[in-house]
Amino acid sequence: QVQLRESGGGLVQAGGSLRLSCAASRSSSSLSIDARGWYRQAPGKQRELVATIARGGTTNYADSVKGRFTISRDNAKDTVYLQMNSLKPDDTAVYYCNVQGKFGNGVPGIYWGQGTQVTVSS
Repeated sequence: QVQLRESGGGLVQAGGSLRLSCAASRSSSSLSIDARGWYRQAPGKQRELVATIARGGTTNYADSVKGRFTISRDNAKDTVYLQMNSLKPDDTAVYYCNVQGKFGNGVPGIYWGQGTQVTVSS
């Protein structure tokens, strides 16, 4: 079992910044993580990818956030961050972190956090 704990959401004016954190708890879990990521879901829209970081450090971003958002990780703390700069009202959504990987028996595993609200006012 993997538990993800998100923090850092809130209300910010357009042009402002926020940093989201996602701490993982993997006690007794044999999950080998292949990638960690951030997704978001705005009201009435489907959940969409924001950014991912692979085990080797390769990052991937949605076109809408390239140059404004940065995903990073602290392996010692088992935590992934999303630094969001130059925020726009269109960035308003619930942001979810996730982990994807495989258990020792080869079975894939994916876990999601509970989500944190980000609201950008114009």
